Amino acid sequence: MTQIIHTENAPAAIGPYVQAVDLGNMVLTSGQIPVNPQTGEIPTEIVKQTRQSLENVKAIIEQAGLSVANIVKTTVFVKDLNDFAAVNAEYEAFFRENAHPTFPARSCVEVARLPKDVGIEIEAIAVR
Repeated sequence: MTQIIHTENAPAAIGPYVQAVDLGNMVLTSGQIPVNPQTGEIPTEIVKQTRQSLENVKAIIEQAGLSVANIVKTTVFVKDLNDFAAVNAEYEAFFRENAHPTFPARSCVEVARLPKDVGIEIEAIAVR
């Protein structure tokens, strides 16, 4: 049975979708943009945007009763691949700080535009 995951610790959906679905053995998040769920603010720097998007993913995964260590796959959408090195460094730091045993599998693609004109959006798949 599919369960919808929602937390106030991540931004509310801004369209006809949910923050995540829990399939029992797997949780799939929607893409998370770097909106601070408490203030609604979006950082201007790509490193801070990366961290906020990852913190939003983390909040959703934790609401489902899992941890960052359970994430097996991410997809990263960036507006400018020239930011790749900065995004990678913050991404690596986040997963190390959250005791991920290795790193998840990942795809990273450049896109023309993202919601609210942010520089990054990240989605994740976690398993029990």
